[in-house]
Parts: sequence; C-alpha cells; structure tokens
Amino acid sequence: MAQPFAISRGSRTTAEVVVAELFDGDSRGRGECVPYPRYGESVDSVVAALEKMRGPVFSGLDRKELQHAMPPGAARNALDAAFWDIDAKRDNCRVADLAGIGSLHPVVTAYTLSLDTPERMGAAAAEHRHRPLLKLKVTGDGDLERVQAVRHNAPQSRLIVDANEGWTPRHFETLSPALAELGVELIEQPLPASDDGALAELPHPIIVCADEACHTSEDLDRLVGKYDAVNIKLDKTGGLTEALALLEAAKARGFGIMVGCMIGSSLAMAPAILVAQDASIVDLDAPLLLAADRNPGLVYDGSTLYPPEPRLWG
Repeated sequence: MAQPFAISRGSRTTAEVVVAELFDGDSRGRGECVPYPRYGESVDSVVAALEKMRGPVFSGLDRKELQHAMPPGAARNALDAAFWDIDAKRDNCRVADLAGIGSLHPVVTAYTLSLDTPERMGAAAAEHRHRPLLKLKVTGDGDLERVQAVRHNAPQSRLIVDANEGWTPRHFETLSPALAELGVELIEQPLPASDDGALAELPHPIIVCADEACHTSEDLDRLVGKYDAVNIKLDKTGGLTEALALLEAAKARGFGIMVGCMIGSSLAMAPAILVAQDASIVDLDAPLLLAADRNPGLVYDGSTLYPPEPRLWG
C-alpha cells in the first residue's frame, strides 16, 4: 500500500492477490482475485481451490460450467476472469463484445479516504479536494466529526461513507440525518450483515447500500425493504459472469447500483469496468492506493478511469 489503509475491522499495509492463468498453447487468459478474511478466505485457501479445478479445466470445463463447479468467492472470480480473457483472445474480440455490452466508456471513480482521526481525514480531504467523489471509511463514534472535517476541506466533492458493518442501529438513527445535512449521498453497509433487520424499521434520509450483505443475485430477496442499493464486487459474486447477472436482477428489483472492489491491482479492476458502465456509483480506486501497480495497468486521469487495454485484460 502507498500508506496504511484502515477500515472499521482493522488496517493493512499490503495487498495480497492471487492470479489464475489459462493457456491453450496459443492464447493466454488471466484473472486476479483478492482473498478476503471476512469471508473465510486466505491466499492458501484460494490457491487450493484453484488447484482443485486443474483437472476439470484440462477436461474441458468452460466458463458456464464453472458457475456450478465452484461456489461464489475470490477463487471463482479469478478463474472466471481468465475464461473471459482467453475467450476474447481466441475470438479476436473484446470481452465487452462477448458480453453484449459493446463499446466501453470511461467512468468516474470514488477515491477512498482511510479511517483516521477527523484531523487527519480532513487533511487527506484537502489533498484530494479536486476529486469529484470521495468515499470515507467510518466506524461509529466520532464519525460526524470525521465527515464534518472532510466536508470543510473538500466542499465541492460528492461524499459517500462506508461503515463496513461498524455501526449500531443507534449510530444509524442519529448519524443519518446529520450526514444528510452535510450532503452525504450514500451509506455503505452500516450494520452487520447478520443483524441488519433494523434497517427495515428506520428512516433512510440517505441511500443505504448493501455490501457485505449482498454477494449474488440469490441475496436480493432478503435485502428488499432494508437497502436501497447494492454494491457489486466481483470477488463476492465469484466473477464477471455472476456480476452481470446480479446487475440485471438488482435493476429489475429497483435497487440502485454501486460497483466496488477489494484492494487489488489493475488486473482485478479491469473486469469490473464492464459492470461499472451501468452503475450510478463507481468505486474502483484500489490501484491508486497501491505503492506500485501492474505494468501495463489501467489509466487513471485524476478520478477518470479508462477501459483496459488488451495487453492487461479483455
């Protein structure tokens, strides 16, 4: 990481990723995932899960069959992305064409401010006040002061906040109206995913977005009435294939769409740009938080993120 990165569950100084590659003698496909301890994943467990797929892949497993051969999660995401990549290379086209999306356009991504004291978050906001959208990591007590400091130092930026399950119903009830007055547009996963029933009973002065509570399209029915939007992350859905299915299912149920990421490199962000084409909030800034990215990586012009070049993915 370029600097320590903190959320309500703790801090980190490195990003650990796993890359899956498929090679048929002529074409090579790659996909990157980020094992996430919150979901019981580690680098070792993801590598082991991918190694178990070596035989089925050699026996002809394809991307569609993969959706039933592996559960959602980081391991399937890496292999799913590798399948999309190699299929596009074999057909001499772009993944966006295979997915029926067509030409990709640049998107504006949020830039994330790590959880810290109000003073330090305010200073970080001043440094990034030119960015159109800032995402604040928050945790509960002291969050109003954090957001006030950021708003004071970045008065023109749009703001969203992410509690990473760190709030209680009391926090949500007291903070939401105050944050709405400060112009905060969205609250991401305020309560624990396993104990979020209060969201159905409390007013929503700000859009409430499910993150840890939403992995695949199968989760949507139990989110109705509690959340207004869903955050689609490929490491949760198990890849672009399910992410696109979740996108369409969520839109059909009237949920707003956010696209997010774990802390990975440009290779992990690239497939998510396809989903971001239809999202109102894009949060694909992880490469900006790293000390060094892949070469070649994605192109960021400030907060504007451009579609991947074929040398990277897709």
